[in-house]
Formats: sequence, structure tokens, C-alpha cells
Amino acid sequence: MFNVLAAGFLLLAGSERTVTRSLVPVTRTAEDTVTEPQRRNKAMTSLRHSLNLKNGGVIRLVRELSGQGDSVLSTTTTKIYVPNREQSSKVLISKSASTFVTAARSILKRHPHISAGSRRIPFQNKLKGFAPEAIDAIWQSGIFRWIVVEADGAAGRPVKAPAFHEPVIPQCTKWVIGIVGLKAVGKPLTERWVFRPQRVSQITGLAEGSILTESAIVDLLIAENGILKGVPAGATRWAFLNQADSQDRLESGRKISQMLVRQEKSGFTGVIVGQTLHEPTVKEYYYKY
Repeated sequence: MFNVLAAGFLLLAGSERTVTRSLVPVTRTAEDTVTEPQRRNKAMTSLRHSLNLKNGGVIRLVRELSGQGDSVLSTTTTKIYVPNREQSSKVLISKSASTFVTAARSILKRHPHISAGSRRIPFQNKLKGFAPEAIDAIWQSGIFRWIVVEADGAAGRPVKAPAFHEPVIPQCTKWVIGIVGLKAVGKPLTERWVFRPQRVSQITGLAEGSILTESAIVDLLIAENGILKGVPAGATRWAFLNQADSQDRLESGRKISQMLVRQEKSGFTGVIVGQTLHEPTVKEYYYKY
């Protein structure tokens, strides 16, 4: 979660509920005023304004959640860089969920946000995360209102397909955000632009070396063995289309969004089009009403 993600996962386990919406595509820009609070709980508001998946961006999301008085854990099921003091004032290392919960109860009396892992990896300056079962146990303890988890990464590429053992998603997950970099649209399906191009080829039907199209990105997002493979039943699914920092990429993001929200069986609640390196972070978002 604390390293740069061009493609991958951000997971949220939280106590907020999502309003069921019918399948009508709706576009809203980042400048829109929230006029329907009953349709946007505070989790979605924070997500819309804070979805910046750089090092400091997810911390910004965590800070907004904890700033509302909620207790928040940020962690991973893979590996993350050790956050510095500006990003997280408390980093807790614990080998078991029960030991972690005991220590966290005391810390939360003074600090609403805790970053955690099961051990340090000194030569990489990283934390190894928790097994998904451990995160489920931490959630069941009831001491956190929000748990924010990085469940997958893409080795810095804009697009990836998960391996057979990925992503590593706890069953308690309520929100899943699949991340794709728009920089790859119009580029060849090669290692330079795609992490595991062979898997992407198998999922989308594109031959390796062929041009990645908006339609192929949609296929990768909705395929059973694609980016959102293994998402728990009932979890709310969002796509974040990153790198919309040019008009061409923004148009590609719009095309992908419109195709996704018109897919009756896509499973997505909506799509966010944005850019992590510039403001506004969120340019447009699309709901299924």
C-alpha cells in the first residue's frame, strides 16, 4: 500500500454499507457538489477525494478516515515499504493476530491509526504482511472500524494479470478496488507495459505484442480469472483507472468506464478515473444506478 501502484489492489474492510444501485451509467466530475448524501456514505466521500495510490496517497485516505474519529489499520497481505513517521506514527510488528490485537487495543487509546505487519525485511526496508486469515481475525476482534489492505502489486507496470496464487484477499473484505494504468492503452502487450503478458494474453485473447485496447482492459477487469479474481461474495467492487493525465488517456478511461457500467454482470459498483501524480486525483467517477 505504501509503494507506488500502477496496477493492483486496495482493499477495505469497514462498517459502512453501500446503497444498491440500478444499472444506469452516470458520470460525475471531481468538482461536483455532493447533493445526495443518502447515496454517498462518508467512506465513498473519502475514497473519491483521497484515492491517490502513491506512498502518501493511501496514507491520506487513512488520515481522512481516522480524522473522522474512526480506528484504522493499514497493512498488507504481501509486502509494503515501512512507513515513515509522517505517514504513520505507530508501526506495530506482531507474528500473530491475537498478540497484535492485545497491543493494538492499548495503542488505539492514543493513536487512531496503526500500520502493521508480521515482520520487518531490513534489507528491503519493507514489512511482510499478515495472512488473510490473520486479518479476518483482527477484523473479528472489533477494535478497528476500517482495515486498509494492499493485496497485490504489478512491479511498477500499468497493467497486470494475477498469478494463480494472487491476489491474497481476506474474506472480511467489504470494498475491493482494482487498479489499472491507462498508460498501457495503445501500447503493445509486452513485458515493458504489462506484468505477466502471457497471462493477459490468455485472459483477453490478445496475442502477445498486439496493441492493448480499451476493450481488452474491460475483459481483464471482468474475467473470472482476471484482475478481480477471488473477490469475496458480497464485496463492493470498484475500478480505479489511473494515469488519466492527458486528454487521450482520459478518453480511454471514459470508454472503459462506459463499457464497464453497461456490463450487467460485471460486478462493479462503479469506476473512478484519475491520476495519482497530479491534482485533481479523481477526474471523473461512474456509478451504476
